[in-house]
Amino acid sequence: MYRLAVETTTEKAEIAAPWLISHAWVIPLLMVLSFVTILLFGKRMPKRGAEVGITAVGAAFVMSCITAFQWIQHVEKSLEGEGGSALSGLGKSLVFHGGVGAESGIAPITQTWDWWSNGLIRFSAGIQIDGLAVMMLFVVTFISLLVHVYSTAYMEHDTRYTYFYAALSLFTGSMLILVVADNSLMLLTGWELVGVCSFMLIGHWWEEKPNSNAAIKAFLTTRTGDIGLLLGVIVTFFAAGQTFNLTEINEAALAGRGGHTIWLVGASLLLMGIIGKSGQFPLHTWLPDAMAGPTPVSALIHAATMVVAGVYLGARLYGVFWQGFSIADGGMNPMAIIGAITIIVGALLAFVQDDIKKVLAYSTISQLGYMVMGLGVGAWVGAIFHLFTHAFFKALLFLGAGSISHSGSHHSFDMKKDMGGLRKFMPITFATFMIGSAALAGIVPLAGFWSKDEILATAGQSGFHFFQIIGIAGAVLTAAYMTRCIYLTFFGEYRGHHHPHESPKAITVPLIILAVFSTVAGLANAAPLGIEKFMEYVEPRQAFPEVVVPQFEGLLAAVSVMAVLLSVGVCSFLWFRKDQLGPFKGLTQRNAAARGGYTFLVNKYYLDVLYTDVVVGGVKGPLARSAYWFNQNILDGVVNGIGRGAPALGRGLYKYVDQGTVDSAYNGLAKETGEAGGLLRRLQSGQVQRYALLIVIAIAIFSIALILAK
Repeated sequence: MYRLAVETTTEKAEIAAPWLISHAWVIPLLMVLSFVTILLFGKRMPKRGAEVGITAVGAAFVMSCITAFQWIQHVEKSLEGEGGSALSGLGKSLVFHGGVGAESGIAPITQTWDWWSNGLIRFSAGIQIDGLAVMMLFVVTFISLLVHVYSTAYMEHDTRYTYFYAALSLFTGSMLILVVADNSLMLLTGWELVGVCSFMLIGHWWEEKPNSNAAIKAFLTTRTGDIGLLLGVIVTFFAAGQTFNLTEINEAALAGRGGHTIWLVGASLLLMGIIGKSGQFPLHTWLPDAMAGPTPVSALIHAATMVVAGVYLGARLYGVFWQGFSIADGGMNPMAIIGAITIIVGALLAFVQDDIKKVLAYSTISQLGYMVMGLGVGAWVGAIFHLFTHAFFKALLFLGAGSISHSGSHHSFDMKKDMGGLRKFMPITFATFMIGSAALAGIVPLAGFWSKDEILATAGQSGFHFFQIIGIAGAVLTAAYMTRCIYLTFFGEYRGHHHPHESPKAITVPLIILAVFSTVAGLANAAPLGIEKFMEYVEPRQAFPEVVVPQFEGLLAAVSVMAVLLSVGVCSFLWFRKDQLGPFKGLTQRNAAARGGYTFLVNKYYLDVLYTDVVVGGVKGPLARSAYWFNQNILDGVVNGIGRGAPALGRGLYKYVDQGTVDSAYNGLAKETGEAGGLLRRLQSGQVQRYALLIVIAIAIFSIALILAK
């Protein structure tokens, strides 16, 4: 079905990399410096550190935009043949379906600093800038900038306002480190820093037990996946010939160095990291609980950091997955299967949530499933394009939920109890939320339609028709649960007990900006319009083969859109014309199967019960009993034995060492000293004549001794 064509070009001269691209390390450094500055001096600043964070992320965003512009120029010059950077190393492309596709790849621009080497193994820090990194730099800094501005109003009265901005800066900087890393160790460093920052921010209000529990759950669950990632880094290091360099690992994987088995093991271990970080089934359970953190943090986690880090890992080391899972063969593989399961699992759970943030959280799980499935079916461009568009409309939806909580429901996120009818009170929030929901559902011509359709088209053209059907089913479910969410929140009568009003400009302006991007971002890679910028500027064809250039399928797009619109229509009827708060209430009461299914979903497939009661309980119980037995019979036995033996030992030491040896020695010395003193006292009579006689006798003896000596 596929064959790999490899070509090498060495005749052309190198193009000098633009300054900012070769110094892109400045971008994450700005955010790290912002973190340090706010932490040390933020409380003494007029805006309590917010001005530093906003300035730093604003500068990082501007630099990211300039970097993107310079990268586009660099690619165009390379493809025009003005230099050799188009293929400074190894150019790879894919020839498929009998067609010819030997396009040149654009080599990434790298800069590396060695900090330790023993001749065989080299540890270094470095940056790698290519289309993928440039796109991620833009997304992370753009979303983070809007979140920073939004938080000035949302977090205004928070007691740890300065700490929040410091952590937000470090969170952004950590993700940027991960993005620009040129080796797996540096990527792992950014990966773990992102995890630590998410722990800090999810548990921001740690005084409340559920919040701290949610932070711990997120940290420990993602650590489970991180074990696989760490082992995967080790396996790929040895499989690639003892190198941590990401490009070299991809090249070694594509060349099949070391055999297929080693890359299958490496890909499986790396997939564990993706499952944990990107909330894929079955390690998705931490993500809804993470809604305990401030809403701006939720927006940043779900749109541009943390959960997308896993998808980025899959895209960056795609050569490993391509080789390890034999994606070119067009069969079932773990990556596609996990993504497909997650699409449906997340979408179904979103149906039974009353908390608007948890609806969006399960929506993120489902959409991340699209990205992972896309990578699994060879839709590299589609998966990354969906990451790009998803960032805008998911940030919009989360910040919209925050706006509702801030000004419409008095810090509540319960749609049934404290919302309803808010479109009359919050027109800007309503309009922007509608745009975000339509983009998420994949309604043409909004951003989500183009990226989701590209994944589905690639799946079909690559022979993954089953996953194409799963993708369409997921789109139908997405439209349905978002329709429910909209009606419960914005239609009907207001069910709260406060006075809703529109949010301040610091909140609504970011919503408007994100609504614009949620509308037009899809045009960055709209194949029917002849626009394929992601194919031209983002896909790193030098690092791994191009899978499929999907052809736009009008019939597929029409079927997908019609299915989505039908879903919206049916759900609108159910929630708008019937009981708005529970159109299926009677069904679940009358039908045992429906009631059982609903209960199954409400309890989240009982996965939390499985993990806490069965897995953790099954391990914790025997482990605790074993530890108790060891403590009682071994440790306590040793301690008690020492306790019982100590008095006897003390008595023996006192009798034989202290009294028999030490005291006897000192007493004997004192006695002998006394006797010597008595003898000397008899010599000291006080009579001068005796002293003179003794002196004469001594001189006489000394003289005789001298004479005899001669």
